[in-house]
Amino acid sequence: MDMQVSLLDRLFDAGLLIETGVDGLYGRSGQFEDVIAGFERLIDRFGGADGAEAIRFPPGMNRAFFEKSGYMKSFPQLAGTVHSFCGCELDHISLLKCMDEDGDWTEGQKATDIVLTPAACYPLYPTIARRGKVAQTGALYDLQSYCFRHEPSKDPARQQLFRMREYVCVGTQEHVTDFRQSWMDRGLKMMELVGLDVEIDVANDPFFGRAGRMLANNQRDQNLKFELLIPVTSSAKPTACMSFNYHQDAFGAKWELALEDGSVAHTACVGFGLERIALALFAHHGLDVKQWPEHVRTALWG
Repeated sequence: MDMQVSLLDRLFDAGLLIETGVDGLYGRSGQFEDVIAGFERLIDRFGGADGAEAIRFPPGMNRAFFEKSGYMKSFPQLAGTVHSFCGCELDHISLLKCMDEDGDWTEGQKATDIVLTPAACYPLYPTIARRGKVAQTGALYDLQSYCFRHEPSKDPARQQLFRMREYVCVGTQEHVTDFRQSWMDRGLKMMELVGLDVEIDVANDPFFGRAGRMLANNQRDQNLKFELLIPVTSSAKPTACMSFNYHQDAFGAKWELALEDGSVAHTACVGFGLERIALALFAHHGLDVKQWPEHVRTALWG
């Protein structure tokens, strides 16, 4: 039996996810959202006292910033752009005729200045770069956004539109690597509280092409990315539900992010895949939250 389809069908049958006709694009029930809200409160319990500046960006970002970020060069297979009708009345007549004849009306669409946000932190770097130099003691940001990755799948843990909660740290190399390690430790404690069996392993981003394979190997060799893995649809291939990333000075150099002493800032982030964590909880504890272990319910809802 295909465990991915089995879990997805059970989530549909329970009304926790709502089918839209597109793989990886689902509605969510109030109960599903309540689990995510509970887990976000747990995140706040662990990170709230750190004093991060909370920023919430929309799920679309400036196309020029997106292009400068280099995302399209590294991950063209995942990117999503926003196109729109930009024609005149005659073009509209042609559009209507095309649709009446079941033609491809999308050919008349043109790219706008908006692209779909690929990761919650991407709009942050140009934003803080415009503010000027970062304090020598560093800076911390709390983000949450819907993100888009074009990878349709029957695996409910691999959605095309999903939410990512992030903490991003900007500072010296020592500062941001200490931040990353502290969240790796916190991540294990958080998952213990909600009764999930996890492991942390070195990982790499899905860079595209031959050059991408070299970048992925370098990323793994330098231990720049770790993932917290939880069995969701497969115990043999657990799902990455949290990631811990050290970007070195890549974003600092790209966006001219400098510390007060003039040195290029280093950055690191911890990311929580909110839908994936909720799915891990449902897969492990069952689809009826009233039947979840009391200590899990207490961790999420008090």
